[in-house]
Amino acid sequence: QVQLVESGGGLVQAGGSLRLSCAASGRTFSRYAMGWFRQAPGKEREFVAANSWSDGSRYYTDSVKGRFTISRDNAENTVYLQMNILKPEDTAVYYCAATAVAGRPALSYEYHYWGQGTQVTVSS
Repeated sequence: QVQLVESGGGLVQAGGSLRLSCAASGRTFSRYAMGWFRQAPGKEREFVAANSWSDGSRYYTDSVKGRFTISRDNAENTVYLQMNILKPEDTAVYYCAATAVAGRPALSYEYHYWGQGTQVTVSS
């Protein structure tokens, strides 16, 4: 079992930055791909970014490339999402997720563990 707790959401003006954190329980954190998803009101949950455990790659949805950076600290069992140049369309609840699936999982059903979510609101 893996438990995930997100933090770092909040209200920010367009162009600003936020860093989300996700603390994970468990002793095999390094063997999980860690991902971030988001869900805006009235929309489906969408993939944002992830860090593969099997090849170490980091990958992003096109709309956040160049603005968001995912990173992880295996010693601290924590994954981060640094979000820069935020836009109003980034407003959503952001969820941290974990999976033991190898490769580059990017679909919701591939992730087996989820945090409770943290709200990010970007004002124009």
